[in-house]
Amino acid sequence: MRESGIGALLVRLRTERGWSQQQVADKYNTLECSTAKTGKEIGRYERETRIPVPYTRKYLARVFSVDVAVLDRAVAVSRSRKTAPGSATEPRHQLSPEGAYQLSVRDVSDDAAISADFARFIATRNADEIVVEQLEADVAWLARSYVSHPLLELHQQIKRLRDGVFELLRGRQHPRQTADLYVAASRLSGLSAHVCLDLGAYDSAATHARTARACAEAAGHEGMLAWVRAVESLIAYWNGRYELAACLARAGLRHRAGGSIAARLASLEARALALHGDCAGATAALAEAERYRDAMSGQDEMPGIFAFPGAKQFAYAGTTQLAVGGREQVQRAITSAKAAIQLYCCAEDDDQSVGDLFAAHLDLARGHLLLGDLEGTEVMLEYVLGSAPERMSASIVRRITDLGRELKGPHYLGTAHAVHLRERLQHTAALAASTAAH
Repeated sequence: MRESGIGALLVRLRTERGWSQQQVADKYNTLECSTAKTGKEIGRYERETRIPVPYTRKYLARVFSVDVAVLDRAVAVSRSRKTAPGSATEPRHQLSPEGAYQLSVRDVSDDAAISADFARFIATRNADEIVVEQLEADVAWLARSYVSHPLLELHQQIKRLRDGVFELLRGRQHPRQTADLYVAASRLSGLSAHVCLDLGAYDSAATHARTARACAEAAGHEGMLAWVRAVESLIAYWNGRYELAACLARAGLRHRAGGSIAARLASLEARALALHGDCAGATAALAEAERYRDAMSGQDEMPGIFAFPGAKQFAYAGTTQLAVGGREQVQRAITSAKAAIQLYCCAEDDDQSVGDLFAAHLDLARGHLLLGDLEGTEVMLEYVLGSAPERMSASIVRRITDLGRELKGPHYLGTAHAVHLRERLQHTAALAASTAAH
């Protein structure tokens, strides 16, 4: 029996369930927490004028409750027919695995760009409610994807969308749309700051953060003003300016904003104070963060990077407790790091922060090291050492390097196990740093 191509398979799966193309799109959007898919786009997949990329196939498989491998095989059948000798159409590109990855990202961003450009074209001015609504949907998707997807997949989309918003703001629009555009510009500049932060480009990150703050001020958006202070605190922290980082976090608390931002700022203050040597202040700020979490009013406006889930708060608490020091605090740090990992592992795939999972595992490893348990340290490091180096941010590379430096201490001189573990850490840090530089 001849195997079905992706188009025929999608038609069969949809008709068996009695769904329209729009119903499929609605179910897809519900799973992805976006509004990106339309019935017309599902129709394009069924006609095979477009082939769904791996990211899209993952969600389509969940919509139809089938194994994603079924869709992958159908895509392979469709592509083999197009490339067969004498076929009516030839493939647009002959790509290596690396090129295929780049093509899938370009397909998605190019398609979105065409829709966004046309929406701008038909607006009575250069932006209307539809344009702003689409921008908010795009920013929400990027914000959620940022915590779990490779940076390369998102950087160009963030930049393209941010530059488009800047261009709109240079034109004319109704005052209400102007305020909304400034909020979008603030969020996209904040995402750009995080890109630079993850690459260790702290000066560039600070520049984007200042732009984000200026846009938030222009919009009068208290929530974004508080969030940008959190980003500025992060930049100061990774620059080694712990006192400034604590001050910036404290300044962010002056803004009246709902959601989880107050818990984020107090957690940032606690971590910075601990590294600054103010252990009492750090402990007090941790308790304050817990109170803000308990008294949290309303939900965060945006998901992903703009939210501060409980898992991330536990991760920050673990780092803070390790910095405060002492056997009791180390034990608490281990408990906090385990809680962070457990909560992230129970979350949806798109909500699992890769960076926080790395950080929590490294804190677990350091906790075991401080308790004199080298074997436990190595076990806790396996998650990090066995992961792809290109997923590691500059802050994670620094943590790995610092842990390797600790293993050079007098307690471990001449210990073969410590030497072996230090060499593995150094090798991983070198690979990650090399990939980031490239």
